[in-house]
Amino acid sequence: MENLKNKTIGSFVAEDFRTAAVFSKYRIDFCCKGNRTVTEVCEKQNIDVDTLLENVLQVVQSENSGTIDFNSWPLDLLADYIEKTHHRYVEEKTNVLLPFLDKLCKVHGAHHPELFKIKELFIGCAGELSQHMKKEELVLFPFIKRMVKTKESDGILSQPSFGTVSNPIAMMMHEHDNEGERFREIAALTDNYTPPADACTTYRVTFAMLKEFEADLHKHIHLENNILFPKAVILEKDFVEVV
Repeated sequence: MENLKNKTIGSFVAEDFRTAAVFSKYRIDFCCKGNRTVTEVCEKQNIDVDTLLENVLQVVQSENSGTIDFNSWPLDLLADYIEKTHHRYVEEKTNVLLPFLDKLCKVHGAHHPELFKIKELFIGCAGELSQHMKKEELVLFPFIKRMVKTKESDGILSQPSFGTVSNPIAMMMHEHDNEGERFREIAALTDNYTPPADACTTYRVTFAMLKEFEADLHKHIHLENNILFPKAVILEKDFVEVV
């Protein structure tokens, strides 16, 4: 048990994504801040470390009912999965949520002025994520895929315009932090996505979609911050000669 206290939150979730539910229950950020140890998190959030680890181990030691082991996937496959699953999800749900939020502000804004701030935050999120994903799709992911193919063919990796893969990764992780913080504000403003007593059907559906959007974003960022990016940095180090 003692050695697990110095293990990072992100490592737990990378090895078994089912543990994400435990960390979420304790309001522990396993994606943007997954590099913190269990001890660090528990001390900061006043959580009993032994109780948390017992809950985590119960999940880890329980029978695995078909959970996908993303940690074992080749990096090119993982990059494709993130793009086709999570990037497409963001694009599709954004197109639905923006008009819903606009409608809520018009109909309920007078009695619930926080809706205007929620809408402002989500518009910012939508715009930033759109640019963020394009940078990954056009620059970072193609280079990761090229590294995989070059490694398989025992070739020589030509130096990219950004120098080293750590440079765009640092930028992507910074942008992840920004969106994580933005959604923490949205969660606070919505009382953790709890619709008010006078909420209409659209109001309730919108809050449910925002909650789902945040959950998908957490998984999306986790796959990149805790699995794809660290392994890409390690893979780049395998190339002794860079020209």
